[in-house]
Amino acid sequence: MRHYIAENVGRRALSLAGKLGAAALMIKSILVWTFKARPEAREIVKQSMRIGVDSLSVTILTSFFTGMVLALQMGYTSKNLFNEPLYIGTMVAFSLVKELAPVLTSIVVAGRVGAAVTAEIGTMRVTEQIDALYTLGTNPTRYLLIPRYIAFMLTIPLLTVFADFLGIFGGFLVSNIKFNVPSSVYWNDIFTFMEIKNFMHGFLKTFAFAFMIATVSCYKGLTCEEGAEGVGKATTQAVVLSMVLVMVLDYFISALLVAVGII
Repeated sequence: MRHYIAENVGRRALSLAGKLGAAALMIKSILVWTFKARPEAREIVKQSMRIGVDSLSVTILTSFFTGMVLALQMGYTSKNLFNEPLYIGTMVAFSLVKELAPVLTSIVVAGRVGAAVTAEIGTMRVTEQIDALYTLGTNPTRYLLIPRYIAFMLTIPLLTVFADFLGIFGGFLVSNIKFNVPSSVYWNDIFTFMEIKNFMHGFLKTFAFAFMIATVSCYKGLTCEEGAEGVGKATTQAVVLSMVLVMVLDYFISALLVAVGII
């Protein structure tokens, strides 16, 4: 029994090491070709529209109602504690800007676009379209991966900025209508306590999230098994892994930013 467990653990460890090595080689290839050859500008614009513009509506809805529910909960909590809805704007803004907007936006994009990228690249792999690109003299890394990486890195931070503003505005509507907090008080609370470093705390995270989602989506697509079932499994694994890694990275990046003073 012990021998079986040790063998199983060893096999899984070797498999994980092999996957991490393959992903590292893929990242190395992307970095090399990014500086070695001119990126496909038309493909970058196409992928940016697909990732950013097409995800804008669901990002806005998610952040808007998140800001509303934050204001609702914090308003009732402060009324129970202090008999007045105090500092709703401050609490909503800090919660969204530093944590919720970057994380929720990344999760939404991972579920909506990460799955599509994995399925698209995976389908190209199992139907040997990637091999055909090699035959035609086109580098798949330059044509397929780099535009998607750049599009993720450009659009997720911008979507997060939209999410920040819309979430804070949603909180304003609830605080003003539900708790009769004057608009001047709500916005003054935010501008009094919010600093640029608080915004940068959440904004900087989005670049790491974008790079991670692009890596997982592209790698799972390139390494999916043959057949429709393999593409489906790769897509599911990419979405689940991306969401989990967003949470994991969020903690470690937050700890790092706090340690260097960007709080």
